[in-house]
Amino acid sequence: MDKILGTGRYIFPLSFLLYVGLHLGKPEVGAAFVPDYIPFPYFWNYFTLICIVLFISSAVVGKYDKLAYSLMALYVILMALLVHLPRALGYELNTETMMASEQSREMELEMVNFFRNIMVTGALLAFAKYVAKDRRIMKS
Repeated sequence: MDKILGTGRYIFPLSFLLYVGLHLGKPEVGAAFVPDYIPFPYFWNYFTLICIVLFISSAVVGKYDKLAYSLMALYVILMALLVHLPRALGYELNTETMMASEQSREMELEMVNFFRNIMVTGALLAFAKYVAKDRRIMKS
């Protein structure tokens, strides 16, 4: 049973490969999530892609993994607060071209994204505390 439970150490960070695929395969979607007040949305899409790949690599290899989990948690909570929550409240949505039902559905999906990011942040922080082995930069 411990061997099965131990696979979570790899399954969790490798699940972020989905985001790598999304950022690479549909850069316009990733860029669309960048708030209007932040310039260069495609830059941020690809920068995020690189950060996610570095996180996955670090977590799987186990080098600087405590730092990687912590920085990924910071990124995910910032996405929740700066991107998904405002969109869930109706900001940053193209309301001129959306019907009311479309806008309502989009806001509902963003609230789901917000809650998902909060859960993932908790998991990342737990991994940083209880799973990460390399404590060279971050002690305790």
